[in-house]
Amino acid sequence: MQYALSSATPQTHSAQLGLFQADTASTENRLNELSLSGSSSLSLHLLTPMLRELSAEQGDRWLTLIAPPKALNRQWLRQSGVNRERILMLVPKAGQSALQLTEQALRLGHSHTVVSFAELNSQARERLVHAATQGQSQALNVLLR
Repeated sequence: MQYALSSATPQTHSAQLGLFQADTASTENRLNELSLSGSSSLSLHLLTPMLRELSAEQGDRWLTLIAPPKALNRQWLRQSGVNRERILMLVPKAGQSALQLTEQALRLGHSHTVVSFAELNSQARERLVHAATQGQSQALNVLLR
């Protein structure tokens, strides 16, 4: 199992905010990426504490999961101890991509964190950072390999 956590922008003058580092000099440090390789059950095991902590955040905003893998379902949420009352699980409509739905969820600002599961290129990363900045949200992209 290999894993890596990276940020879409350099981390300078950082302050700890929950699970992620936030750049206090810039509002554009809003995208983090986590790359996991190995079995899907082990990957979910590694994601569990992170999602549990994010779902426990207080306030009126959601933890939103966009097009999660099939194994990350209601039964898994129940068994993992994740606060199901603070999570939205969204699937793109026909003709809509997961990237478009992620952007929309970030831009609306109803979620403190939007978690996507996609391979992102630099243009997609820029779009998510821009949307997260507009919505005062955090984006986390999880790449399962």
